[in-house]
Amino acid sequence: MSKVYVIHENDAWVEPLRRQFAAIGTPYEEWFLDQGILDLRAPPPEGVFYNRMSASSHTRDHRYAAEYTGAVLEWLERHGRTVVNGRRALSLEVSKVAQYEALARHGIATPETIAVVGRHNIAPAAERLGYPVIIKHNRGGKGLGVRLFLSRAGLEEYLAQPEAFAPIDGIWLVQRYIQAPSPFITRVEFVGGRYLYAVRVDTSAGFELCPADQCQGEMAEVCPAIAPADRFKVVAGVDGALLRRYRDFLRANQIGIAGIEFIVDRDGKTYTYDVNTNTNYNPEAEARAKVSGMGAIARHLSDLLATAAPEPFDWRRELATAL
Repeated sequence: MSKVYVIHENDAWVEPLRRQFAAIGTPYEEWFLDQGILDLRAPPPEGVFYNRMSASSHTRDHRYAAEYTGAVLEWLERHGRTVVNGRRALSLEVSKVAQYEALARHGIATPETIAVVGRHNIAPAAERLGYPVIIKHNRGGKGLGVRLFLSRAGLEEYLAQPEAFAPIDGIWLVQRYIQAPSPFITRVEFVGGRYLYAVRVDTSAGFELCPADQCQGEMAEVCPAIAPADRFKVVAGVDGALLRRYRDFLRANQIGIAGIEFIVDRDGKTYTYDVNTNTNYNPEAEARAKVSGMGAIARHLSDLLATAAPEPFDWRRELATAL
């Protein structure tokens, strides 16, 4: 029987989706792609394949999970399988440079950014931009590695310390800090290429903004985004023109499911700084607003499965066609 295949490397993040599949009776199977064997001689099974590989997979000791997923997606797409968030989505998930260049092609503003290889090049790049600056990893996830520096002295003090967690791909991003009137960012969620809702996120406690419920409690030692209940709030009033540009950007890059984060500066200008193709949702915010991101995903994948399922063989129709 055809089914939905969920590609991932983090069991905890899939649990809400499991519940939604169970509620509507969707047949599914999980592919935990940390290590394995991929026989390119054999065709993949029939079904719908949903890629949830995360840019932060290496922080959970799954060093080559993203690379392995890339190989699997090549295999699936070569055989014409229905893939949600395929190769292009993965390439954007693991590279903010790729994100920013793709966003720019759709007229979507991003913060001024300089990509740096070599830790000794961070300070000169910051001087080019001017303070305050943020440094972050090109491939990060969950906001890990993000640091704000208000002055050259602060950055130099940081750079003088031993590096505990260098970018996995060796690329640092030095970025102009966007000063917002209030300490929050907005994240807009899309499912099936359609806008679902927006959530406002309080950033006063820091930049690690993973909204998943597992990142708020028992798994805080793994995902340190511990937040009060009202840190995430579903809101209305997102600019329609911006949402249309996001929609077109997602379609052009074959991204079916994503969360896109933006910030508005003191002058009212919007800057988009992150595209999450492995999106998670905050259950408390959703409960208050009576919406469900994972519910929408489960329904979308179920609809795709119904469309992709081959029709049963009808010998009468085949005979009529042959005659």
